[in-house]
Amino acid sequence: MYIWQSLDWPQWRYDLTALAEPMAEASRAQGLLMGRLTDVGLPLRDQASLAALTEDAVKTSEIEGERLDADSVRSSIARRLGMDIGALAPVDRHVEGVVDMVLDATANCRAPVSRKRLFGWHAALFPTGHSGLNKIRVGRWRDDASGPMQVVSGPIGRQRVHFEAPPADRLEAETRRFLDWLNAPPREPALLRAGIGHLWFVTLHPFDDGNGRIARAIGDLLLARADGSPQRFYSLSAQIQRERKGYYEILERTQKGTLDVTDWLAWFLQTLHRAIDHAQNALDTVLIKTRFWQQWRSLPLNDRQVKLLNRLLDGFEGKLTTGKWAAIAKCSPDTALRDISDLVARGVLQRSDAGGRSTSYELGETPEWKLGTTSPWTAGA
Repeated sequence: MYIWQSLDWPQWRYDLTALAEPMAEASRAQGLLMGRLTDVGLPLRDQASLAALTEDAVKTSEIEGERLDADSVRSSIARRLGMDIGALAPVDRHVEGVVDMVLDATANCRAPVSRKRLFGWHAALFPTGHSGLNKIRVGRWRDDASGPMQVVSGPIGRQRVHFEAPPADRLEAETRRFLDWLNAPPREPALLRAGIGHLWFVTLHPFDDGNGRIARAIGDLLLARADGSPQRFYSLSAQIQRERKGYYEILERTQKGTLDVTDWLAWFLQTLHRAIDHAQNALDTVLIKTRFWQQWRSLPLNDRQVKLLNRLLDGFEGKLTTGKWAAIAKCSPDTALRDISDLVARGVLQRSDAGGRSTSYELGETPEWKLGTTSPWTAGA
């Protein structure tokens, strides 16, 4: 039996005593992050928000096996927010659709959620009316014409059914009840409400496709309401992607269980806490990057050098060699070597001590502000 088949569906139950500690820890982490962001100034706060929104849009799609170009997503979000990030990457309409949904869910978090609004999100996710090669019902509830909505895995003929959603003829009543709850004054603690909203929608699975992405957008909307701010500085979707196996396991266990969703909410709160901790690290990166460019702002650099230095600051995987520089910058090895030699001579880069057949390079000696002797968000003010 699935959770929606319970006689008292959807009377959610949970042990508030068991959830009190993880809820308090997640709230405390939220407060610490927001307090730190208050001190960094508006430009850096905007950069941190841009990074979080970009990660959210990319990772909510990646959970479903769809990869979006991060630079295109970042450009799309920056343009919508009126932020100047230099040259903008080209953006396709599919990227625009995901960004539309993510931004609407958070920037307009206080607005009521209606079936029309959900249909708009769904249409934005599938601008061609297809999911892959399959034509789907866009901007409408599913009709189960090809059979019940099931979440399955495995090869054809040996598929395992993880979950079966309520039949299509119940969706009008079920979604109306869900939206009435979503738009009503909250009776649950705000963070628990976000976890319940996510679970409830993904259990209804009312669309042919895109249900997970829209469920996570609803969770983000409720978290934005809980934060009291439409600006996002952490990405729950990114953390779920990092813990994807655990996400699907707890979801399946919950959807095949009773209406006591304490275990789901505990997992949700702990995952949220880890997402916020990750955002603290991401904020460190934003601050370090900003101070780096403040230090070298008077240095004349070409576009290739700026691009590769930003890649290093964002966390370059592996060793940066002349060959990799040439490949990423799309230039000849001789040009790459001139670019690198120029930066080494100026102290921006240095040869890496790491061994290997090819010479590799890293950022120059760590300045005092990066080591923590000077606060990176007040130094040079």
